[in-house]
Amino acid sequence: MIWINIAGLGLIALIVWWFWLYRTDATQIHDGTVKIRIKDGIYQPANISIPVNQPAQLVFLREDPTPCAESLLIPDLNVSETLSLNKPVTINLPGTPAGTYPFHCQMQMYRGTLVVK
Repeated sequence: MIWINIAGLGLIALIVWWFWLYRTDATQIHDGTVKIRIKDGIYQPANISIPVNQPAQLVFLREDPTPCAESLLIPDLNVSETLSLNKPVTINLPGTPAGTYPFHCQMQMYRGTLVVK
């Protein structure tokens, strides 16, 4: 019985790590554009770094048919977009002040971070 409880706690820890603690390396934007795929429950890349006060284009390509992947929100930048399946959607960002801007789906299960520095 104790082994079942230990396995359950381990599974809970894995879920917490995957959904809330796991972070990939930041992808740098150099030419002003980055392509972001939405596939298998994640944004690829999920962490993006852009220069401060420089315009940037984020091109989202939704390959994940789940309904949650259909919406994109960047609340701090007042961005709300509907993403069609297998059609690129370009988000044009004007010069953005320094900061960290999370982006996510409507239920916040798909998550990413835009770091402006």
